Amino acid sequence: MAQSQSNLAPLLVLTVEGWTVVEFKTHSLMDSLELERIANAIYPLIDEQDKRLIVLDFAAVQYLSSQAIGILLTINRKLTGVPRSKLVLCGVSDKLMQLLKITRLDRVLTIKPTQREAVKTSTVL
Repeated sequence: MAQSQSNLAPLLVLTVEGWTVVEFKTHSLMDSLELERIANAIYPLIDEQDKRLIVLDFAAVQYLSSQAIGILLTINRKLTGVPRSKLVLCGVSDKLMQLLKITRLDRVLTIKPTQREAVKTSTVL
């Protein structure tokens, strides 16, 4: 399992069973400057490194802003048009799940309870 961590963004990027797993290491995804750093760390994974199987692990996250939701939607849009690609969210707390349901994103995004289940998600689309 390869590991790397961005010095600027509060996240850890791992490779697990062919999936690129992004673990958020902050309880709040509300600060706009921090979210900009997060986006700048994740977007190149797709755009420059051609990572197609992405898991976003929200186990440590308690709060999510509308800007963070926008980043999720951008990641989903970037992957939607790419063959054999998939975005899976995991570790989503009940509180965050409520927010995803209110915004109806639970119907658009694939959400699994754990990281282990997320990387077992079928890539056949």
